[in-house]
Amino acid sequence: MKGTYLLFDIGASKIRLAVSKNGQTFGKPVIFKTPKKFSDGLNLIVSEAKKLCGGKILAAAGGIAGPLNTKKTMTINTPNLPGWSGKPLVESLQKILKTKVILENDAAVVGLGEAVHGAGKGKSIVVYYTLSTGVNGVRIVNGKIDPSAFGFEVGFQLINSKSLQWHIGGNELKSRFGKAPEDITSQKVWKNATMALAVGLNNTIVHWSPEVIVFGGSVMNKISILQVKKELKKVLKIFPRHPEIKRAALGDFGGLYGALALIRSRAL
Repeated sequence: MKGTYLLFDIGASKIRLAVSKNGQTFGKPVIFKTPKKFSDGLNLIVSEAKKLCGGKILAAAGGIAGPLNTKKTMTINTPNLPGWSGKPLVESLQKILKTKVILENDAAVVGLGEAVHGAGKGKSIVVYYTLSTGVNGVRIVNGKIDPSAFGFEVGFQLINSKSLQWHIGGNELKSRFGKAPEDITSQKVWKNATMALAVGLNNTIVHWSPEVIVFGGSVMNKISILQVKKELKKVLKIFPRHPEIKRAALGDFGGLYGALALIRSRAL
């Protein structure tokens, strides 16, 4: 059947779109700022998708920032994209583009991309953590996103009565210290953030028992992987060793690689 596959990654700050002709690779992505209003975002995605695909779209897949409803058709209680919360994203795209649409949380899709194509390739149980505007993570088992009732929101685990996101999320750091994370130079701030992250990782490891943890997101540019490992050794006592800890390998396009994996597993 002739046609193309649409890949999308709807983040809190940017939307990325790409087209795959064969379900194995994708072309040069198109990137634009995420509109605050759902209607503006939908119109922009549809317009750019039609330009990219040019003809029949066989299926579309990708992620969006925030937790999803149980049917995975829209976001709910979305802290970083409130204007999209509760809006019929999948229904709207399917109606306008006349194709099947597969939706997952954006961090989960990036994690899938890293597990299948990136830093976690070759491992059966991969955990992906994103430290960016917000904090989230996902467990990938044998190349598939682990099933869940409401999705994964690891950034909302509590550490000393505050969420992990409060300790190390980009928006929270900016709110607390009055500057973007990349402009925070205090060693004390980053030491405390790294210690909180190590406790969060301990919780994740004892619950999910991964072979490797892959880190992505802009805030990770301020965090030392070596220091994370040192702090983790102080708190993780039950297992004889901690998993491999690696930086993400796919850069800004992990979500598109994950969308490609979704297409292959659910649409081909």
